[in-house]
Amino acid sequence: MSDAAPIRVLIADDQALIRVGFRLVLESEDDLEVVGEAGDGQEAADLAVRLRPDVVLMDVRMPVLDGIAATALIARLAPDTRVLVLTTFDLDEYAFGALDAGASGFLLKDAQRAELTSAIRAVHRGDTPLSPRITRVLLNRLGSQPTAQPVIPDPTGELTEREREVFLAMGRGYTNSEISQQLFLSESTVKTHVGRVLAKIGARDRVHAVILAHRLRLLDDHDPLPPVR
Repeated sequence: MSDAAPIRVLIADDQALIRVGFRLVLESEDDLEVVGEAGDGQEAADLAVRLRPDVVLMDVRMPVLDGIAATALIARLAPDTRVLVLTTFDLDEYAFGALDAGASGFLLKDAQRAELTSAIRAVHRGDTPLSPRITRVLLNRLGSQPTAQPVIPDPTGELTEREREVFLAMGRGYTNSEISQQLFLSESTVKTHVGRVLAKIGARDRVHAVILAHRLRLLDDHDPLPPVR
């Protein structure tokens, strides 16, 4: 068993039986700790602000405040807490809306036990637990948005030339392995660059780096995207 502090998780779902099931799974893992449960989105946001969990498992469709609005509140009021959205269909509008609101990834509610625990750990590390297929859909959706967007600050000025190359590759949806092949770097070096890029641009994780790159219009519309695998 690791000496590291366990990952503190808040479970938000309006169905008590689902919360019980998630709790049983998570509490059987040495490195995961359930610190609270919420039955609606407002309660989830309130508990996230009070308890400051590392990760919130957030159901999208909930009473009082839906998962998207609750995610936006948590992103604003408890920015160090990451949100992993639980959805029934991996391509539904609610899931993509939650990503735009500040979620760090989403997962099907019927995911296997190992998928659930791995996704929580990935979100806590700052990784994005999205399949290549979902990443490609997200990129296509971002690319199809109208050109006229609100002007946002460009935080990329402090990036080195190499970090900018890594950032643009992340924006195209490439994995660390693919970036290492493109830029002729080791994967460990790429991982180091990714961490520095995220810190400098103020992105919580890779999915928000992708969104930022597209909103800043830093990518050519004709740039190749990673293949669907």
